[in-house]
Amino acid sequence: MSEKGRRPEQRAGDDDTVEGIVITHPDRELFPKAGVRKIDIARHYGRVGARMSVVSGARPVSLLRCPAGIDGECFFQKHAGKGFPEALARIDIAEKDGETGEYFYVAGPQGYIAAAQMGTIEFHGWAARADRLERPDRMVFDLDPDEGLGFAETKKAAFDLKSLLSDIGLEAYAMVTGGKGIHAVVPIRRTVGWEAFTTFARTFAHLMADAQPDRFTATMSKEKRKGRIFIDWLRNERGATAILPYSVRARSGAPVATPVAWDELKDLKSAAAFGLQNMAERLKRDDPALAVKPQTLGKTVIDRLEKRIR
Repeated sequence: MSEKGRRPEQRAGDDDTVEGIVITHPDRELFPKAGVRKIDIARHYGRVGARMSVVSGARPVSLLRCPAGIDGECFFQKHAGKGFPEALARIDIAEKDGETGEYFYVAGPQGYIAAAQMGTIEFHGWAARADRLERPDRMVFDLDPDEGLGFAETKKAAFDLKSLLSDIGLEAYAMVTGGKGIHAVVPIRRTVGWEAFTTFARTFAHLMADAQPDRFTATMSKEKRKGRIFIDWLRNERGATAILPYSVRARSGAPVATPVAWDELKDLKSAAAFGLQNMAERLKRDDPALAVKPQTLGKTVIDRLEKRIR
């Protein structure tokens, strides 16, 4: 068949290649209402992949794949399978049941593009990196508002959480998730194991919820969440994941999870404030996620938290 006779998704050439990876069916609309195609998603990850690699590092990921687009079937995949490009790395991880599973991790920018070629839209990462799985380094508090609560309430909750963290000696950066919520992310030095890490996150979330039970809950129960903001600390358990910075979200308009400065957050109107079109400009700026250096989850911080509980 001649080039002229090809359907758009059958085209071959440089326009269908991102960082050396050929994108098949490049014109398939993954976000039909927004006109965002598979090639657009791949190019996004080609654009932000280096920044993602610096901010998140090589950590095990679960992929949200939507091969036919967000209006079709979407599914999570955390175990490696046949047919995935070599650019998407693998690691063997011991499961809770004693078995060993082969997981994905992204070792560099090409890994994100390779996953996009396989229909991946979202990347959800562990709290630990692949080289030291038992030493977590990214504590995430996901502020998830109940239906009916506005973004203004979620922003106020994020600033309250930031203030409480500061009081006990920890600094966080903020990320609007591309959905409804805000993540407060605390980079942690890799000096503690999962039990101490998870216990701290759970205790902190419950402390905040117990102080203002009409505003917050640290319990997943739908009944407990009515009219409240859920401080989701469960992202900090071994094997749990949270959306990675600069990941596209499989939501209307193709929003992007984006780290923001706290001063910038004050003026935002939505957690889905940023899309593909904003990334080139944001990459020219210093990254808010990199402005916060890893901190020690040590005796001083833990003692301050415990004093708050008494």
